[in-house]
Amino acid sequence: MDRYSGTIFKSLRRIDQRKWAHAYLKGLLVTPGKKSVRRLAAAISRDPSVAQSLRQFVSLSPWDFDEVMTELTHWVAQQRPQPVWSIGRAVLPKRGDRSVGVHRYFDLSSGRTLNCQLGLGAFLCVGDAQVPVDWCLHLPATWTGDCGRRMETRIPDSEQYQPLWAQALRLVERLSARTDSASSVVLVDMSDEPDVGWLLHGLARRRRDFVVAVPPHLAVVPAGEKAPAPVGARTLVHGQSQERAVIGLPDGQQRSTPFQTSLVHVPGSSQGRSPGPVYRLYAEVGSDHPRPLWLTSLAHQPVAEVGSIAALQNGTRYAIRSMQRDFGLLDFEGRSFPGWYHHMALVSAAYAFQRLHGPNSLVASRRRDIQPPRHTAHERRPGRGRTGKSPHTSA
Repeated sequence: MDRYSGTIFKSLRRIDQRKWAHAYLKGLLVTPGKKSVRRLAAAISRDPSVAQSLRQFVSLSPWDFDEVMTELTHWVAQQRPQPVWSIGRAVLPKRGDRSVGVHRYFDLSSGRTLNCQLGLGAFLCVGDAQVPVDWCLHLPATWTGDCGRRMETRIPDSEQYQPLWAQALRLVERLSARTDSASSVVLVDMSDEPDVGWLLHGLARRRRDFVVAVPPHLAVVPAGEKAPAPVGARTLVHGQSQERAVIGLPDGQQRSTPFQTSLVHVPGSSQGRSPGPVYRLYAEVGSDHPRPLWLTSLAHQPVAEVGSIAALQNGTRYAIRSMQRDFGLLDFEGRSFPGWYHHMALVSAAYAFQRLHGPNSLVASRRRDIQPPRHTAHERRPGRGRTGKSPHTSA
């Protein structure tokens, strides 16, 4: 635990910051039930001042989210993850309108409109575990265009409104900068994103393969036909004959599933007269409930292989639910922009440690007092200024 914490938080420049990062991380791992700051403090110390110190560390202390998540990415990469980058959504219900980025959002999975924060996370897949290594907070235009709200929640001037497809590209770009995996496939559900074409074109320009769930009315052009007219994706794929494939599931099991597939182009994916890249459009058949409609650049790979990649989305959803239920993802008010990112970094680090190191790593350290660190004068030093850093850094 000490070695892990020392690695993930080594970018924190002050001794007291690293001390409280370790304490917060341990609190997330050993506190049963709700993970409020007060309960975290009570689980790791009998000192009544610890709660205030943890609260100040996560909400006010100036440390860099990107640097911590870069270290976490490198640490997970050493575990030899699969060549898939899965992007998932964390829907965080909130009361009132004070938490940064809170808005009314229709959650497709539950079929409900919620008052919530919406985060987009990037996950690496290690065995049957999916580990979050980056996050973007979705800020609606009602937030980015409101100077008062921006000031109150400390949203940096550089943060402007971005649709979900642009935030997904942003996560891909950051992962590309942190890793040397040019062959990783991007997996994301954008079945409710009307402008998903921009994401597809952006991934194609970056020469990044993808498996993307798309809206049923996405306009596509059947491949191999002369001057065909665009048609809705669901309409086209439902007209195809069925074929059966055996899909590998994240837990090691297999499922024999019928599919309908078609090779297509996406209008506007290339300049000039060329129809653009050939993609495979496919959907599972035989369910009472509508299954996602997938589009992939792996057009000439077996459907079974592509379907096995798409099945990893279930693991991403499981990881987010687990973080919500057991790691405090829902238990932070998230009033400030820096505080939200700090909390997401800490929850991600706790989840990664537990999933990849197992439940016995904290034996004999369930309840040890965490005392405020003492410094000599030469040990106290302010954090360096942020030059060329992401806006997620300081409070």
